[in-house]
Amino acid sequence: MAIALIEKYFTAFTSTQLEKFDALYDQYKQWNEKINVISRKDMDNFYLHHVLHSLVIATQFEFKPGTHIMDLGCGGGFPGIPLAIFFPKVHFHLVDSINKKLTVVKEVASATGIINITTLHSRAEDIKNMKFDTIVSRAVAPLKDLWHWSKPLLKKQEKLHEGHPYGLICLKGGDLNKEIFESGVKPFVWEIEKIFEEPFFKDKYMLWIK
Repeated sequence: MAIALIEKYFTAFTSTQLEKFDALYDQYKQWNEKINVISRKDMDNFYLHHVLHSLVIATQFEFKPGTHIMDLGCGGGFPGIPLAIFFPKVHFHLVDSINKKLTVVKEVASATGIINITTLHSRAEDIKNMKFDTIVSRAVAPLKDLWHWSKPLLKKQEKLHEGHPYGLICLKGGDLNKEIFESGVKPFVWEIEKIFEEPFFKDKYMLWIK
C-alpha cells in the first residue's frame, strides 16, 4: 500500500529501486526506537510525509549522473535518502550538525544498499574546500540563512554540467511572503498540492534559487 502511493506518481522505477523504497519503513521503524528522528505520527504516515514529500524534487528536476548534491541539515535523511534511490548515479552528501541523526542515515543506507551517499557531521557554515552542483534542504532554516550558507558551497559557473538544475532547492511550508522578501532573492516557487493531490501537501512549497 505504501509503495502504491509512490507508484501513483512515479511509474519508471526498477525492481531494485522499489525494493529499496519498500525497505525504508522497517529500517526507520527500528532505528527510531533507538534514536528518535521521526515522530510517531509521522511514522504512521512515513511514505506520505517523508518519502513522497522528498520526491517532489524529482518531479521538476533531473539531476545529471556524476553530479554532487548536498542535503543541508538532512536530519534523519530527507530529502537525501529518497533522492539517492531515485537518482542512483548521482552522489548525495548528507550534512547535519547532530551526529546521532547521521548514525541513522548511515545505518539505513547500509542496510538498504544505498551506495551513493556520504555523510558529514558539521554545520553548513563551517564547511570548507567543498563544492556542490546543487544543495537541497527541507524545513531547516529561513530562506535568507539557507541561501547565505549555500551560496559559498555552490560550484562556479565554468564548472557546471549543461542542463543540471544548479543552485538551492528547498522544501518549505506556510506563508512564505515575508521570508522570501527578507531573503533578498527571487526563487521559482511550486505549490506542491498542485503536483501531489494528497491533502497533506496544502500550503507546502518547493523553492529554487538558481
